[in-house]
Amino acid sequence: MGETEGEFQTRPYYQEVIAMSDKVRVRFAPSPTGALHIGGAHTALFNWLWARHRGGTFILRIEDTDSERSTQEYERTIMDGMNWLGLDWDEGPDKGGGFGPYRQSERMDLYKKYADELLEKGLAYKEGEAVLFRVPRGIELTLDDTIYGSIKIQSEKASVNTDGSVKDIVIIKSDGMPTYNYAVVVDDHTMDITCVIRGEDHIANTSKQMLIYRALGWEAPEFAHLPMVLGKDKKKLSKRHGATSVFEYSDMGYLPDGVFNFLALLGWGPGGGDEVFSRSDGVRMFELSKVTKKAAVFDMDKLNFINQEHLKRMSPDARLAAVKPFWEALGLPADSHGVKYLEDSLTLMGGRGRTTKELAEYSDYFLDFEPVRLRYDASEIAPELLPKLNKFYAEMIRLPEWAAAGMEAFARKWCEKNGTPLKEVALPMRWALTGRKVSPGVFEVAELLGREECAKRLEYYKFLNV
Repeated sequence: MGETEGEFQTRPYYQEVIAMSDKVRVRFAPSPTGALHIGGAHTALFNWLWARHRGGTFILRIEDTDSERSTQEYERTIMDGMNWLGLDWDEGPDKGGGFGPYRQSERMDLYKKYADELLEKGLAYKEGEAVLFRVPRGIELTLDDTIYGSIKIQSEKASVNTDGSVKDIVIIKSDGMPTYNYAVVVDDHTMDITCVIRGEDHIANTSKQMLIYRALGWEAPEFAHLPMVLGKDKKKLSKRHGATSVFEYSDMGYLPDGVFNFLALLGWGPGGGDEVFSRSDGVRMFELSKVTKKAAVFDMDKLNFINQEHLKRMSPDARLAAVKPFWEALGLPADSHGVKYLEDSLTLMGGRGRTTKELAEYSDYFLDFEPVRLRYDASEIAPELLPKLNKFYAEMIRLPEWAAAGMEAFARKWCEKNGTPLKEVALPMRWALTGRKVSPGVFEVAELLGREECAKRLEYYKFLNV
């Protein structure tokens, strides 16, 4: 990647945008009927990447025509989820722009205008209060999809009943609200969208929409249908494959950059073997034409690996800021320690912990002795071993310099002199200091905890008499 740790975290990700055209306009158009889920975040991210790569415009449009289920709270939650992932938008309900309004519920006059035009041309008709678009027969359309290639569409197969007969398309429902396939055409055209990037499950909808584009005399935008995201069992992604809301990943301790990086790899890859990259590199390398048609697999193991790599590459202060809330949630006294000590404790962990939540749990012994006492009772230590441990730790605790290298050198020399395996004194020390079988180097842990704290913990387990 060629970036230092600091650059990886702080370099603006717009810096290397390839400004091919300022005409590119893409959009993410969620329905505010729930929180931002992983599938929606995946679609939003690919639109964002393409806009930023091409120096174009990324638009947030809210499709809130489902008045019974749509809420302002969900709209805010979706925006919060996008902000957490770093998917900032250039135009939207909260930012305005020259193509608004950006909520469908505020665009009703447009839907009526073009429905009336279709009615006047005889291309649509009323059935009660509803308006239906007449599906033409004998027309072949070609969808040149950036990802799926050329797709031939026969008009009479674009919308069919269960018996295979042609089914006209409802564009305005009896309650006056536009249907999805109609509203999205009006919105994308009037907002000057140049490329529609969405899931491949929309391909069937695209054929209906192209007929409406044709009827209104409008040029259709470019289409790019993203591969499906499946669970490891190759079935459609659902809650059983992991959390579904973006905020669930935040609550589990995943980093925005880790989730961003992982989602970008679902259907696309930068090549070259290195799948861990910064936002700026993702923007620089992304190519819509390199998105695969093959379904992507949502692999939690890969997410954990990528998130862990981002966690390791964080600056000490950023890592501390991410971990500290999880320490506090565990009831650990983070504020009773200095910032440098806390940063050093996380640095010493050396990449242990796949998430900030795990890292907080694995490092709890640096903040308080209580978790150690609750985990470890020294019941496996044979009574006859205590005199030897007392002798070793008594000498170690009196070393003139409290440094890891010196402690380790002393331990090796003492064990050789006394015919004792190093692990016979080092393992009880690890358990007494951390309450865990696995930790960073025990002498490095001891150095950071300090002589006084180590003596207190060793004495508690009767490994040291002072």
